[in-house]
Amino acid sequence: MGKLNVKRIEKIFRPDPSRVIIKSHIPSDAGRMKSIIARILNLSEEESDKLLQNTIENFSGRHKNIWDALDKHYNRIKKYIPSGLEINDIKRALLGAYFSLEYSVQSAAFFNPSIVKHPDQSQVPEGSMRFILSFRSVGEGHISSIEFRSGIVDEEGKFEFDEVSPFVERAVAVSNPMYGKEIFFCKLEEMHEDCSSLSYLKEELSDEFTLSELRELLNLASKRDIRGIQETMLWLAESNYELQFRIDQKLSERIIFPRSQNESNGIEDARFVRFEYDGGEVVYYATYTAYNGFKILPQILETKDFLNFKAITLNGEYAANKGMALFPKKINGKYMVISRIDGENLYTMSSEDIHFWETSNLLKQPEYDWELIQIGNCGSPIETDRGWIVLTHGVGPMRKYCLGAILLDLEDPTKVIGSRSPY
Repeated sequence: MGKLNVKRIEKIFRPDPSRVIIKSHIPSDAGRMKSIIARILNLSEEESDKLLQNTIENFSGRHKNIWDALDKHYNRIKKYIPSGLEINDIKRALLGAYFSLEYSVQSAAFFNPSIVKHPDQSQVPEGSMRFILSFRSVGEGHISSIEFRSGIVDEEGKFEFDEVSPFVERAVAVSNPMYGKEIFFCKLEEMHEDCSSLSYLKEELSDEFTLSELRELLNLASKRDIRGIQETMLWLAESNYELQFRIDQKLSERIIFPRSQNESNGIEDARFVRFEYDGGEVVYYATYTAYNGFKILPQILETKDFLNFKAITLNGEYAANKGMALFPKKINGKYMVISRIDGENLYTMSSEDIHFWETSNLLKQPEYDWELIQIGNCGSPIETDRGWIVLTHGVGPMRKYCLGAILLDLEDPTKVIGSRSPY
């Protein structure tokens, strides 16, 4: 492999503990919740007004839409308020505040970037490109999420980064996402579920159905002895969800925070890629590791505009471990990824369906002293006229991380045609 010229830019991204979101904080004990609510409702109007003003004064400077957050959290606990009581706007907001907390999304770390061409290249100087950077933010309790930054790189490789907003806010989950019937039931079967008893239920569903339609159908079918699979079906549906950011939110204000049970303890190491289909359609995908505190599971995000996202579960024998990175286009009619399915070695995988991964090919094993513990990729392969460049990382003595590179054949990326160590 020929000489690689690498230039380190001066920009350093550091964690900022002041970047906070508002999360709900609701006790699991219903009795305790009712006691807290009763104490708040017993406050006089004057006490409530003063307390709310003080709360807003202390916290609104760090949150762009604090009133929306308080109202959202009030709606989560209003069912525990005694029926017949009229709750005014002050008490409503105050109740929301008592069941909220601030969470610092970067208190532990801010790292693992990936970079893609921005979907909007309007008003960019000739020879330059607007880009989007994604980062892994690690907050309190070591919970990981995804943040974004943007900027422009000129034809000489000079980077100019956009100003970062002091605010950060989660996306709104689509209340009733759509599911494709065939893919959904294929995923059920892949999870070793016996779907033979569900044929009548499958017939009742449309080719595309909503979560509420699935819930309604399962409720009606509850007497037909499918209790063992109901939980799995709902778990699968809720693990495939949709998110929407407001169009007025700056890119640096958007954060994808764990939502499903699969990723309750973190969305780790997202590798974004600009994927171009043969017909010219462009979709941005990000493979990431979902972590629930006990198990890891590779999943994928899909977006066209970085405003609307779909989180999708991946299935198949080799949808396992960490470090999946998708090639930016189909090769010989198939999707391809670089992955580390056994925790040590690099593999290529190919599939006709982006949801399912059933075949693998050993690509590279630890070879040099700087990678004898394990190797992995640093993101999606980069297409050049000489081949696919894959930046790799290796773990050596004292868990020291080093960067390397390998070159894969353009037409057959299962073949390594060159490599470069960091020495």
